[in-house]
Amino acid sequence: MKIHIPFNKPCIVGSELIYVGQALAGGHASGDGPFTLRAQKLMEEHFGARRILLTNSCTAALELAALLCNIVPGDEVILPSYTFVSTANAVVLRGATPVFVDIRPDTLNIDERLIEAAITPRTRAIFPVHYAGVGCEMDEIMAIARRHNLLVVEDAAQGVFAKYKGQWLGTIGQMSCYSFHETKNFSCGEGGALTINDPALEKRAEILREKGTNRSQFVRGQVDKYTWVDIGSSYVLSDMLAAFLLGQLENMEKITARRREIYLRYSSMLAPLVESGLIRTPFTPQHCTTNYHMFYLLAADLAKRNALIEHLRQAGILAVFHYVPLHSSPYAKSLGLPQSDLPVTDDASSRLLRLPMYYDLSDREVAEVAEAVLDFYKNRKTL
Repeated sequence: MKIHIPFNKPCIVGSELIYVGQALAGGHASGDGPFTLRAQKLMEEHFGARRILLTNSCTAALELAALLCNIVPGDEVILPSYTFVSTANAVVLRGATPVFVDIRPDTLNIDERLIEAAITPRTRAIFPVHYAGVGCEMDEIMAIARRHNLLVVEDAAQGVFAKYKGQWLGTIGQMSCYSFHETKNFSCGEGGALTINDPALEKRAEILREKGTNRSQFVRGQVDKYTWVDIGSSYVLSDMLAAFLLGQLENMEKITARRREIYLRYSSMLAPLVESGLIRTPFTPQHCTTNYHMFYLLAADLAKRNALIEHLRQAGILAVFHYVPLHSSPYAKSLGLPQSDLPVTDDASSRLLRLPMYYDLSDREVAEVAEAVLDFYKNRKTL
């Protein structure tokens, strides 16, 4: 069966292609050109962030954050197992040990009630992940971090334009990391950003991002030449991609409004299955404002989830499962990490299914997806 409703599709909503053409015509297609500066400034002003630096991926931003935390071999970093591998890789690349903590059954975010018990004298930082654009319980996490003198790096890959208690995700911890991958709400294909909320980290962040050089100071005329002053790597985003991203960022409200419409249509049409206890759909606490990044459902068990994926595929609809828990991965086992007992993580991973969610998804297509899910349960009374 040919897929006619994909899981994701990139969109153009404004001046993206015009800006890309201008970037090329202006003769500055590499990093930190005029469109990079405009995109960074737009986000800094909109989110009230001290400093935002575009990177070539959220993975790069996480690696930068780990470097800025001065994580070294022997350190430990607390994070959820239910996340993308980049969150853990940033830690492991520094020679440190990821310490996996279970997630909450309601939001699927790291369970803040379990963090303190995981802290040891070797703990250096906490990396909470804002799953599906819903904020972690940051007040409690920040309080724990203050008690134990730990750094907090928000993995806000899915959290751009979402809020926790009225504050933008990514502006609460000492640092945060955004993603602009093609599957995210606002995209340039591949891209990310490091948000710096602690002024003490700002100068070194520029240097590490620019291959360990003081090139940013040179560009601003603060030094007469730039040279190698620290470790670093090539974390800068191409200005052509920044140009495309700027077109998306200028339309954050428009994109979010459409995603909200899609999300609410799914919620309304699938409500009978929720009420009958056949599935569970996303939960957003009252003190959080979601960005509608994802619409998922939790089936009764692994077999039913997989059967539903296949049913949708036969209908020409691509729905997907999400993370395989990191603590159960081959590489985590090769590190000799202690066996983690994370029952909520294991359960959610085995039952979660993500429905198609993108800006250009039409109302007719949303209805087709929802009706296919309803049809699956209608024709399987025992489920």
